[in-house]
Amino acid sequence: MDSRVTELFGGCCRPAGGGAGGALRGRGGAAPGGGGGSKTTKKKNGRSRGGKANNPPYLPPEAEDGNIEYKLKLVNPSQYRFEHLVTQMKWRLQEGRGEAVYQIGVEDNGLLVGLSEEEMRASLKTLRRMAEKVGADITVLREREVDYDSDVPRKITEVLVRKVPDNQQFLDLRVAVLGNVDSGKSTLLGVLTQGELDNGRGRARLNLFRHLHEIQSGRTSSISFEILGFNSKGEVVNYSDSRTAEEICESSSKMITFIDLAGHHKYLKTTIFGLTSYCPDFAMLVVSANTGIAGTTREHLGLAMALKVPFFIVISKVDLCSKATVERTVKQLERILKQPGCNKLPLLVNSDDDAVTAAQQFAQSPNITPIFTLSSVSGENLDLLKVFLNILPPLTNSKEQEELMQQLTEFQVDEIYTVPEVGTVVGGTLSSGICREGENLVVGPTDDGKFLRLKVCSIQRNRSACRVLRAGQAATLALGPFDRSLLRKGMVMVSPEMNPTICSVFEAEIVLLFHATTFRKGFQVTVHVGNVRQTAIVEKIHGKDKLRTGEKAVVRFRFIKHPEYLKIGAKLLFREGVTKGIGHVTDLQAITTKENGLEESLGPGQLSF
Repeated sequence: MDSRVTELFGGCCRPAGGGAGGALRGRGGAAPGGGGGSKTTKKKNGRSRGGKANNPPYLPPEAEDGNIEYKLKLVNPSQYRFEHLVTQMKWRLQEGRGEAVYQIGVEDNGLLVGLSEEEMRASLKTLRRMAEKVGADITVLREREVDYDSDVPRKITEVLVRKVPDNQQFLDLRVAVLGNVDSGKSTLLGVLTQGELDNGRGRARLNLFRHLHEIQSGRTSSISFEILGFNSKGEVVNYSDSRTAEEICESSSKMITFIDLAGHHKYLKTTIFGLTSYCPDFAMLVVSANTGIAGTTREHLGLAMALKVPFFIVISKVDLCSKATVERTVKQLERILKQPGCNKLPLLVNSDDDAVTAAQQFAQSPNITPIFTLSSVSGENLDLLKVFLNILPPLTNSKEQEELMQQLTEFQVDEIYTVPEVGTVVGGTLSSGICREGENLVVGPTDDGKFLRLKVCSIQRNRSACRVLRAGQAATLALGPFDRSLLRKGMVMVSPEMNPTICSVFEAEIVLLFHATTFRKGFQVTVHVGNVRQTAIVEKIHGKDKLRTGEKAVVRFRFIKHPEYLKIGAKLLFREGVTKGIGHVTDLQAITTKENGLEESLGPGQLSF
């Protein structure tokens, strides 16, 4: 971990090492569908056609778990066989939380056999009947020919099956948007979510800004959320054909929530808070083609790696540059991604086929980093990014989701509002369990370490009403007449049955990524652990008197203001000026239940609604 990110944080002044090399395109052939498009692959009618050289004869063998299913053929199955196939499709959809990918013309061991035109047509007809039976839609992602010296052309077809799970409104993915100031992050989000291209002067980003000074300066200083939907057929649903966010939610079976973060170094603490607190599934690093890797780009890349958030890269503003300049920026990124500090495999996306391969390989391998080159003004390659986002699968499967939902309720408080005629409203993410409308929870810790009783009056997700909130979902909860002054960011709302562990003193195993001199006892840093952000003082460095850049140690910290709710194993990131470090919590000096006043705060007459 330390070697991967030390150079990105502390080595910002050093030129990137490693060979330039061309982008990896479809290497390894491990992705479903034949491992992606090769540079020598010919295109015809939007479909990839190639011989043995471009289509490996095998895919990885079919896995029992997961949402990918291989089928050699589905021609005129018996009624019993059809019912079995439907049950199998339900299982794959459940594994993919509403999405499944079918490879038609492939044996269970991964051999690419292929089907004739007539057999493929009959198989797709059967697959469509199966999807109708379970209430799903199918979309053909791509077709490719396999060459076995046969007179009859044979091909395999990759099909996306999508259905909204019965127990939720839509499949939701969160994507944090990173990148240097003026790289075009907000403009790109405006184009994606509003459905209109930019005029070259930032018109598309105006609807995203939350403050007047952001509109005047053109720079994001706060965290904003934008949504992009896809219906069950894979078509884009945004504000161009829907007037409200509620309409987008109703029409979509998959929702991408973009977390627009600040690019300026002055707002770095806001960016870190967005990455640690909102638990993004993926990160999108936006790089301007004309300026390349500049400013906070390298630092944001380091943050994503330190927090183990899978990221892909979008090179924007290609309409302002010559082809040579864009290629130079791509090679610059490739050098950084391939160097030992990152150890990533860049995958340049130039076609729909590449976008499908990139989405599947990206979710399966943490080392793959797709790169898109596009323009928010001309719209060049914008559709490739939409194809990628449409197919991008969730990181957690249904089993992991079930395990989280069976735990006790825990909701992170990230935002606090007062809404007229509604009262106090908190925004955040449900880390575990299930939260229902009308449920009684406790919130804390307060400045004196207590937890207070409250009631959840109503729930909204993406600005639309919701009765039940499940683990991993972000939402806003209305708390009625609860006193807002008693709340702060970093609190948690938990089930009364949980005995929450709060502490002022904790230990963490850290790696010092960058420090100008030596890191000693008494040094003060701002600590980020999930939604917790507070200044802490270094009380002790175990086994050492001081730390230098790149060194590792177990350090005891003490929060200087009030206790916080922490968990052992939680990722930790700390900073102070140019000093930066990462690690994980190893030990807590917990304040006991009687000490933190939980019993008293739950007594009658204590803020009970």
